[in-house]
Amino acid sequence: MAQPTRPRAWVGWIYFAGALLLAVGGVPIIAGLVAIFNHSYYVVSETALVAFNYTTWGWIHLILGIVLMLAGVGIWAGATWARVVAVGATILAMIGNVAFLDAYPLWSIIALIIDGFILHALIVQAGVELD
Repeated sequence: MAQPTRPRAWVGWIYFAGALLLAVGGVPIIAGLVAIFNHSYYVVSETALVAFNYTTWGWIHLILGIVLMLAGVGIWAGATWARVVAVGATILAMIGNVAFLDAYPLWSIIALIIDGFILHALIVQAGVELD
């Protein structure tokens, strides 16, 4: 009878990344819906890097948030495609947070740090053998 394999120590990081993706994915969904339905909610100076009107920006964030949440569920299911999608979507989310740094600096910085934890858990920890 074969011995069951013991999970590696980085598995906890992967589950943590999945949970963060679910949480971080919910925020752009809400922000996107607000931008779609209430154009005057966001006030951004002329120096902001947002190059779209708010409806387009809202749809982009809504779709990105859904992709992030689906990737989080996929990571919990152990799907390899979810890790690849999560890395790409997290990088896009980081670019979006940098673009919106002028409007909401505190949230953008916090989101960039959280995205960094997600990338660390998905990329760096995957190859580490701690057994």
